[in-house]
Amino acid sequence: MFRHLLVPLDGSLLAESAVAPAASLAGPMRAAITLVHVIERNAPSEVHSDRHLATAEEASAYLAEVARSPVLSGLRVDTHVHTAEVSDVARSITEHSEELVPDLVVMTTHGRGGARRIIFGGIAQQVIAMGKTPVLLVRQSGKGAAATGRTCAFEAILAPIDGDPEHEKGLSAAADIARACGARLHLLMVVPTPGKLSGPRAAAGMLLPGATRILLEMDNAGARDYLAARAGEIAQSGVEVVRETARGDPSRAIPHAALRLGADLIVMGTHGRAGTGAFWAGSVAARVIARTRVPLLLVPLREGP
Repeated sequence: MFRHLLVPLDGSLLAESAVAPAASLAGPMRAAITLVHVIERNAPSEVHSDRHLATAEEASAYLAEVARSPVLSGLRVDTHVHTAEVSDVARSITEHSEELVPDLVVMTTHGRGGARRIIFGGIAQQVIAMGKTPVLLVRQSGKGAAATGRTCAFEAILAPIDGDPEHEKGLSAAADIARACGARLHLLMVVPTPGKLSGPRAAAGMLLPGATRILLEMDNAGARDYLAARAGEIAQSGVEVVRETARGDPSRAIPHAALRLGADLIVMGTHGRAGTGAFWAGSVAARVIARTRVPLLLVPLREGP
């Protein structure tokens, strides 16, 4: 269960698009929200076509104004301005995580291509790479903090899982949100087809295609059994759970399922690969980010240092 949400803001309406989704989670989860701004050294005059906050006084006044927005009414909201100018804003926020102690960071992506830019060198990538704090990425709405009411924004949650119990921190988070919001939880397991195999399985598929096909069918049957067991466990806590298996490339099957099901949140585990290039090249989660406009909650799988 999330108890403290951190929302980094730079003064732009684009960044403020994260406030309403954060509020919709904080209400049913009884979580506090901290709005944070870091003063950037030699900051440009504008950010995302809005005036850039250049001084601590401006930032404090701006955060206080956002905190008073109707969408945050009745919630516990704090503000934090890092007044010492820094060259790397993302790194500064990451380094302050011990002080701010969030258990979820909520931030906005930039639209077309923006998810990749925000992963490359942005706050989200650094927090994910640390392997400690989940990150909720939401798409730009352009409507600012008062865009929606306080009703939980998430009614249909897609949780892809792979059958490895060590990879199910994401599933636990998805179940918590579904329970708090009264949302339907859709479990999905994607079994690769022979053409989507990698590593030793790919070599075996070329040498022994018949045996590999049988192995994949066994995987598919095992996936259905595993899904049924996990769905039963979660349903006992009062969450509505549905389940399905799919075949193919997970990075394509997950966005397709989200669109078909009308999901308004995808929750995935990620290994938080160190380095932006490594994350983008090797992560299913990164490829899902690029292929969907559905908000994506990334939950680190590995323990932090």
